[in-house]
Amino acid sequence: MGAEMRIISWIRVAILGVICLSPWLCLANAEGQVHQNPKKLSCNRYEGSWVRDESYPLYDSSKCPRIDKEFDCLKYGRPDHEYLKYRWQPRSCDLPRFDGKSFLTKFKGKKIMFIGDSVSRNQWQSLICMIHSSVPNLRILEQGVEPITNYTFQGYDVSVIVFHSTHLVDIVNGTKNGRILKLDSIQNGEIWKEMDVLVFNTWLWWYRTGPKQPWDYIQIGNKIIKDMDRMEAFKIALTTWAKWVDTKVDTQKTKVLFQGISPQHYHGADWNEPQVTNCAKETVPINGSTYSAGLPRPSYVLQDVLKTLTKPVKFLDITTLSQLRKDGHPSSHNAFRAMDCTHWCVAGSIDTWNELLYTELM
Repeated sequence: MGAEMRIISWIRVAILGVICLSPWLCLANAEGQVHQNPKKLSCNRYEGSWVRDESYPLYDSSKCPRIDKEFDCLKYGRPDHEYLKYRWQPRSCDLPRFDGKSFLTKFKGKKIMFIGDSVSRNQWQSLICMIHSSVPNLRILEQGVEPITNYTFQGYDVSVIVFHSTHLVDIVNGTKNGRILKLDSIQNGEIWKEMDVLVFNTWLWWYRTGPKQPWDYIQIGNKIIKDMDRMEAFKIALTTWAKWVDTKVDTQKTKVLFQGISPQHYHGADWNEPQVTNCAKETVPINGSTYSAGLPRPSYVLQDVLKTLTKPVKFLDITTLSQLRKDGHPSSHNAFRAMDCTHWCVAGSIDTWNELLYTELM
């Protein structure tokens, strides 16, 4: 345990060093007026439908500072562009359009961190593109020490960071039992709680088995077991996370948000097209506001755990609105030519997640 703690301490020092490097390393002029903050909305922003809007997408993806080869659909040959032309319209109000200069001004000198699996990285890259399109001449300092990547917008000294964590709770390597998923331990929390905004996400890796499973045993307290019901393990881990927030995070300083479960589209029966086996030929959203398959089971588990919190945590309830976007995935339009109906095209419907995040934060 002593060696493990020393490693965690080293990572913490390295990461905070990466995040907090002096701004003179990459100078830039930050010009532009400050826009008025969007008004707090009284309606449920997560209930609504997708409407066509010729002013979308919010940016040209070819001009983004970086898009991973998994998410860059246009670069890898997606022929249709209709999926880019939809805007989320809440039922009883309007969603403020994202304003990157206003965002940078509000969070000047602050650190915003996405924590989770590759879906968190997906959303992080979308936000980087959205901010960059508002201030295209602003210099960006890119830094990284595994498991993080940090983009700092110079002039504003705003750090937008992604921290890769498949389960949020710890996976410990090098033990006699191999890799252990510790459902009651969050040592990386010492790093996370130093941030000004935290956006959490997890689910994608909880149901994986075989070679893709990133652990060999599960530990709860002093008990080590080979496996258990994955939904129950998910709930225990989320409960550990909730207790960590309540006991370790100063929510007067740090805003905490949890993203809803990101849906997949591999089974057409979920949207009343049973003959469809993936998202390859999907080019437009589902009409209306409801999804025939309903919410996935982990959504209910997540919402139940969030209700136990005593400290304020915002819920980014993106599941249903994303279920309606069967057209939003890369499908085979990625560098691997593999069918991907899990992640989301950048640009695309995932930008709406960040418009909703923007509204919650502003």
